[in-house]
Amino acid sequence: MAKVLTCRKEDYAQWYNDLVIKADMAENSVVRGCMIIKPYGYAIWEKIQSELDKMFKATGHSNAYFPLFIPKSFFSKEANHVEGFAKECAVVTHYRLKNDPEGKGVIVDPEAKLEEELIIRPTSETIIWNTYKNWIQSYRDLPILINQWANVVRWEMRPRLFLRTTEFLWQEGHTAHATREEAVDETLKMVDLYARFAEEFMAMPVIKGTKTEFERFAGAIDTYAIEALMQDGKALQSGTSHFLGQNFARAFDVKFLDKTGKLDLVWATSWGVSTRLMGALIMAHSDDNGLILPPRLAPIQVVIVPIYKGSGQLKDIGNTARKIRKDLEYRNISVKYDDRDIYKPGWKFAEYELKGVPVRIAIGPRDIENLTVEVARRDTLEKVTIPQDKITDHIQNLLTEIQENIYNRALNFREKNTHYINDYEEFKDLMEKNGGFVLAHWDGTSETELKIKDETKATIRCIPLDSPEEEGKCIYSGKPSKKRVLFAKAY
Repeated sequence: MAKVLTCRKEDYAQWYNDLVIKADMAENSVVRGCMIIKPYGYAIWEKIQSELDKMFKATGHSNAYFPLFIPKSFFSKEANHVEGFAKECAVVTHYRLKNDPEGKGVIVDPEAKLEEELIIRPTSETIIWNTYKNWIQSYRDLPILINQWANVVRWEMRPRLFLRTTEFLWQEGHTAHATREEAVDETLKMVDLYARFAEEFMAMPVIKGTKTEFERFAGAIDTYAIEALMQDGKALQSGTSHFLGQNFARAFDVKFLDKTGKLDLVWATSWGVSTRLMGALIMAHSDDNGLILPPRLAPIQVVIVPIYKGSGQLKDIGNTARKIRKDLEYRNISVKYDDRDIYKPGWKFAEYELKGVPVRIAIGPRDIENLTVEVARRDTLEKVTIPQDKITDHIQNLLTEIQENIYNRALNFREKNTHYINDYEEFKDLMEKNGGFVLAHWDGTSETELKIKDETKATIRCIPLDSPEEEGKCIYSGKPSKKRVLFAKAY
């Protein structure tokens, strides 16, 4: 298989697009801004979905499903929410088509106009809180801990596969609580869960923090986020958790009787991650040869490729391969034995390298004679010869080693590209040339935040939760500052 990817240094954006398409993950749809997630890409998303779903359920959450369509009037009930999403909404105005009287196909039936337009959900806070009004009467009905796996639509003018699409897949949690403290604890619990998932499964180090007022979710009191650094020096927001206070309960009149008999508004949170995580996986780890997938999320963790001439050799190789596959699968390792005879071994090697399969085992006639196999790891491209009777333990340990190595490599990259800067000219120069994370002082005003964004295209990604108190001066205004915040250019 010939090289099919643009080099990252030559054109990072083109490399990314090449990789998504050539690795058979997704492609653009005929509907502008929408994508088709192909089976291999969807298999990775299923792994992400499966592991997150287990984590949600382990923390007491249950799955439910709410309608795709939301009455337009719901969005006018929470002012900040509608302002935040108004420009991204797709609106359904009619419910029927009819044949064009002039014979030009079908047209919208003008007599089938909806009494009230419906919004295709950009997020579900409004319809869910309208529902919770019927579910909640007293403190005995609380907390409600609901998650929804769904698709949403946010009209996107500059689409990019997985990173920004008009329709995308995600999960959105929506919880209701009797006290402010419970809701805040839930918000923090979920951003911690996202961070743990990113680091333990995606092998992607993240920084947890709060969003500024300008960057927070529309309708939230506080937004917490995890931010990851991609290989091109840009940040990617990879998950958010919102403390909504009583804003949506107030908008939809969701009240409950507390233990003292007092009527009070319910406290709310929402939180979510999307198929944007697929983009994060690609850009955090992959190289000019293709994907590099962390073993814990790889649909195929091990591929076995036979090398033979003639069907006689294939029989013995096949028996050995199937035994190895059975032994590995017994240890819950996913294995593919690729004995297709329409492709040569070299072509298969390149294909699985492109698709990021963590481990490749090659078995040829000499391996049958010597009772060995050749093992190649995707992260370093190193190859070793291993005795067949030791292969199961070796592979199990190797998958753990690869997972750790990918994480450490990403962590080292982030540390190398994280800068503490006190001078604005130095800040501008860095953003112009290299990007990366910058920890710098900020005076806390939206005015300064927007000026920095306008002049450098860098935004405050978050105020890190572990950022220590530190006397300093804002890099832009020179005004006093108590701690550093995280700046970066972002997707």
